[in-house]
Amino acid sequence: MIQLKSIEEIEKMRASGRIVGTILKEMGERVRPGVTTGELDAYAEARTLEFGAIPAFKGYHGFPGTVCISVNDEVVHGIPSTKRVLQEGDIVGLDFGVIFDGWYGDSARTFAVGKIADSAQKLLNVTEEGLLKGIEQCREGSRLFDIGHAVQNFVEGHGYSVVREFVGHGIGRALHEDPQVPNYGPRGKGIPLKVGMVLAIEPMINMGRPDVKVLKDGWTAVTCDRSLSAHFEHTVAITESGPQILTLAI
Repeated sequence: MIQLKSIEEIEKMRASGRIVGTILKEMGERVRPGVTTGELDAYAEARTLEFGAIPAFKGYHGFPGTVCISVNDEVVHGIPSTKRVLQEGDIVGLDFGVIFDGWYGDSARTFAVGKIADSAQKLLNVTEEGLLKGIEQCREGSRLFDIGHAVQNFVEGHGYSVVREFVGHGIGRALHEDPQVPNYGPRGKGIPLKVGMVLAIEPMINMGRPDVKVLKDGWTAVTCDRSLSAHFEHTVAITESGPQILTLAI
């Protein structure tokens, strides 16, 4: 069942989202060659507690970290480790969420580690713009698959592929609520979008083929062809005045 949020509830989610956006921005400023993914994870957990919030991912279905940290061909759900050292030229996806006053916020961004190849930077740029194309469709009167169609049409137009196995989702008092929000699909199909819906829109885009597999750790999803993958996400509220991004930095 889809839970529509009131204006007051959306403002509470904005408070949670701002914590997420702020810490995500601070983590990005700490991404550099020589830093371990474990160090980034520890920083995020400490800052979450400073804000009086709770890490949303730690312990979720047994996930061991505060942040899902995915490097290069890792698509999503990478496990942070003090042994995983970021190298010049890597790209690193940071997927992060908190619970604040009972409400979830969820956002992701892929960062360059030092100087990266022009082709990798283009993947990041196109994926982030694809996210914004999807967010533009978050208006009353649109249909659910209009979001994914906008993402798919844009990124495939640049020669990239859309991951099918993982999708966006509703969000609120639970991390994953109805509906699921694919990053692909036919325009004009799916349930009508309504004011009060809050959705986590999160395209995962591959430089090569869309196929992915999960490693033996049971979490880390990688591209089957070892091509680079990028991931960007915002929590978005559908309001009378259009889409509002709730996970912006303070």
